[in-house]
Amino acid sequence: MVNSVLDHAFSLHGLLALLGLGVYVTGSRTLHQRRHPSAAVAWVLALVLMPYVALPLYLLFGNRKMVRRRERAELAAAKGSSGAARTGPLEPLAAALGLPPPACYARLQIHEDGAAAAEALHAGIARAQREVLLSTFLYGRDAFGEALAEALAERVAAGVRVRLLIDGVGAWLGGHPDLRRLEARGIEVRLFVPPLRSGLRGRTNLRNHRKKVIVDGHWLWSGGRNLAAEYFTGDAHRAAWLDLSFDLEGEAAGQARALFERDWAFAQGQEPPPPMPRDAEAPGPMQRGGVVQPCPKLQLIPSGPDQADDTLFALLVSSFFNARERIVAVTPYFVPDETLLLALTLAARRGVRVSLVLPERSNHRLADLARHRALRELAAAGAEVRLLPRMVHAKAVVVDEALAFAGSANLDERSLFLNFELMFAWAEPDDVRRFAAWIERQAVGAHPYHPRHPTLMREVAEGLLLWLAFQL
Repeated sequence: MVNSVLDHAFSLHGLLALLGLGVYVTGSRTLHQRRHPSAAVAWVLALVLMPYVALPLYLLFGNRKMVRRRERAELAAAKGSSGAARTGPLEPLAAALGLPPPACYARLQIHEDGAAAAEALHAGIARAQREVLLSTFLYGRDAFGEALAEALAERVAAGVRVRLLIDGVGAWLGGHPDLRRLEARGIEVRLFVPPLRSGLRGRTNLRNHRKKVIVDGHWLWSGGRNLAAEYFTGDAHRAAWLDLSFDLEGEAAGQARALFERDWAFAQGQEPPPPMPRDAEAPGPMQRGGVVQPCPKLQLIPSGPDQADDTLFALLVSSFFNARERIVAVTPYFVPDETLLLALTLAARRGVRVSLVLPERSNHRLADLARHRALRELAAAGAEVRLLPRMVHAKAVVVDEALAFAGSANLDERSLFLNFELMFAWAEPDDVRRFAAWIERQAVGAHPYHPRHPTLMREVAEGLLLWLAFQL
């Protein structure tokens, strides 16, 4: 009798293990999911040893892609002007990744600080005539959030449609914004994959980290700031963080609008809308004396589960391997995968100036601990690491005089492989220099990182954390 029960248990265990491995292999191959080696090993071991626990967890959290490769062209919904050719240092890789074509932009403003960012945001919203679209990871239940809600309510009263998309986890982390009060003011609010309430529409660990505000389809405000007090000027309870945002006009805003519509539809469990035609009011090539002048262009880089490839990761790695003079980056969390770290260390070893600006202590202590192994490798290769004695939340990378990246993504595995992120890349030399100068101004007062040989316990702790780096 006992042997029969044991045989049955082992048979059930083996059946579940085979089923779990089959689901893992099929999902990984069908969705072409790149995995960190430690994550792959962890899933395989768990599915073999504890299939009854691991299989439900894998079905809930294991898949990180939601599109197939044949769908990669859909994000080119808002195209640039019909006569614009794809040009720039990111081509042809951006085209191969299915990213939208480079888009015209005008009047780029890089906000020097939180006060300038808030002023630009409120001024842009005040000009709205038709619609205001806002996407944020979290919305603060604070004085900043209240003032923004008042500004949005004023536009609603003027007949402007206002939609606000908040990440489901971010809504909780941001102090539970009063969604009913926002909706009572006429603001349409949706939560993006709220935990335990999203069904099969998304995985709880795949978060929407994109930050953007689009007004009338032709003005864009974006960057790394969430819509809460600490990301701007702070308040009585929280000091202001160092962050980066910008605003601009042009076709790039139309592309960001198309991306918002896809995210909005996904949050409601609907099919993405058809490609949106280029906004008639978006400025294209300028005309002077009847002659069409070329306009500056940027590359919009959506990254995440809705992209068939790891778009930002691919563009960063390619840019780092091609760097000749400098790679300067600012990020709150630095937990790169092995490939990105290799690209940076090899650049430093061949004489490229590699410089990172980080917070001495961030708001995520586990990420701070996990970063030290990578920082020691970079320091040994000759890279420069500068630590600021305040919280840094800005995200930007400058490569040579050729490229500047800025937006919502951190240089960590969660941003590069799990989150829905939005970055932008500029190739105009003047704008690249402006982003580089902004980073250098903010780095004043930083002190150098001095690596220390870790104790055995610390090294073990770092290694364990790196196994969880996707989730940090």
